[in-house]
Amino acid sequence: MDLTTNYLGLKLRSPLVVSASPMSEDVDNIKRMADAGAAAVVLYSLFEEQLRQDRLELHRSLEHGTNSFAEALSYFPEPAEFRLGPEEYLKHIAAAKKATKIPIIASLNGSSDGGWTSFAKQIQQAGADALELNIYYIPTSLELTGTEVEMTYLDILKAVKANVTIPVAVKLSPFFSNFANMAKRFDDAGADGLVLFNRFYQPDIELESLEVKPNILLSTPMAMRLPLRWIALLHGRVNASLAATSGIHRASDALKMLMAGADVTMLCSTLLRHGIPQIAAIERDMIDWMAEREYESVKQLKGSLSQKNCPEPAAFERAQYMKALTGYTSDR
Repeated sequence: MDLTTNYLGLKLRSPLVVSASPMSEDVDNIKRMADAGAAAVVLYSLFEEQLRQDRLELHRSLEHGTNSFAEALSYFPEPAEFRLGPEEYLKHIAAAKKATKIPIIASLNGSSDGGWTSFAKQIQQAGADALELNIYYIPTSLELTGTEVEMTYLDILKAVKANVTIPVAVKLSPFFSNFANMAKRFDDAGADGLVLFNRFYQPDIELESLEVKPNILLSTPMAMRLPLRWIALLHGRVNASLAATSGIHRASDALKMLMAGADVTMLCSTLLRHGIPQIAAIERDMIDWMAEREYESVKQLKGSLSQKNCPEPAAFERAQYMKALTGYTSDR
C-alpha cells in the first residue's frame, strides 16, 4: 500500500502527522513517534510573549501594577511554566533533527506582527524543515473592524515569509466572514499550507472559588466536521497544502479527511488519551480498510469526495443543511 503524500513540498511516508502538543517537549517521545509511524512532528509552540522578553523580564512585567488587583496575577502563567525558552527551543529543534529522520516542523504561536517574526529565521537555521504559524487571536475591541483583523493575519504571514525560505503553514481560526476568500488571500500571500482549524479554549468559572479558570478539553471525533467541510470545499481551489486537525482519533476519521481532500491528518488528543502507539494502530486500520476496497494509494483516495469530485457538491453547502433539518424525525 502506497501511503505517501506531499505536504508543504515535503514527501511524507504517510498522511499521519503529530500536531503541536507537550508530548514533543521530550526528544525520546519524538523518537517513539517516528518509530510508531509518524510521518512528521509539529513541535510544541513557542509563544510570542516568550520571545519579547526573557523569563525574568516577563515576570516583572506581569507583576507590575497588580498590587492593587492581586487576582490579575492568576491570569498569567508563571515564568517557570514556560518549559523551554527561545534558546532552548532552537537547541530542541537541532536535537530532534539529530534523533530522527522524519521532518520536524516548528511552531510559533502569536497574535501580532512584531519583532518575534524575525525569530523564524533562527528556527530555519536550527534545522527545522518547515514552520507552522499558530495565530491565536481573539479580537475584543469594539472599534476593530473585520478588515483590520484579516490584515493582522496576513501581515504576520508576510513578515515571517520575508525572513525564511522553508515552507510556512498557517494554523487558522474558522471565524472569518468569508473563510473561502481568506483561504485564497493566504494562498496568494504565499502560505505553503493551511491547517484547519485552530481550537479556541474557552474559560470556565469555578463556582467554589469564584474564579475564572483556563479550561482544556480534548477533542472528540465530532470536532472533525468543520474542517472536513472546509477542506472539501477548498480542495483543488487553492495551491496551498491542506492539513486537517481537530477530532481525528481513528482510521475512519483520517480516511474521511483524505477523501475530502486533506494532504495530511494531524493527531493530538487521541495520542494524549491512548499513547503514542496509537499512530501505528491508526495506520494499520487505514491499510486494512483501503486494501479491502482495493485502493492502492493515498493519492487515489485523496479528494475523491471533495466538492470538486462529489456527485452532490451541494451536500457541503446550504442545501444539505436544509435537507438535514427537514428530514430529521424524533424517535420519541
